[in-house]
Order: sequence, then structure tokens, then C-alpha cells
Amino acid sequence: MNVSLTPQLEQLVRNKVASGFYNNASEVIREALRLMEVRDHATQLQREVARGFAQLDRGEGRPLDMATLKQAAQTQANAGKKVKAIVRPSA
Repeated sequence: MNVSLTPQLEQLVRNKVASGFYNNASEVIREALRLMEVRDHATQLQREVARGFAQLDRGEGRPLDMATLKQAAQTQANAGKKVKAIVRPSA
């Protein structure tokens, strides 16, 4: 794969390598792409949070039922599925 960069971006990549933090241009580009993924994920999360707040503003919320959540987690754990640590099934 070949990538064309503007002279300013080429210089930025060279500077990053010269700083010693990266061994080569490929590492710089890979890190930039990883950061882009993180940013994209954060943007999607922000959209979902905004959508949730909009639903609450419209009165579409519902109370959190911890007993139901714990039961669902217990059922998943009993089925051998991984349960997120934030919802721990009872013993």
C-alpha cells in the first residue's frame, strides 16, 4: 500500500521518528490510525449518550431494575458466558 502525504504531514512523520519515540514511519502511521479508531469510538459513544438523554427528555426512560439485571447476569454466568464485572452475579 502506498500513501501520499502532504509535505507538512511528511515532515510531521519525520519529526516523530526523529524524536526517538517511533522507530519508523510505519509506526507513526499505525499509531495515528489507532488514535483515529479511538476518536471514532468516542464520537459514536457521544452520539449514543446524546440519544439517551434525548429519550429521557421525552419521558421515554424507565427505572433501572437491578434484580432483573442480576438475574440476567446469573443466567449468563450459568450458561458459561462471560459476565461484565460491573454486574456481578450472586453466589
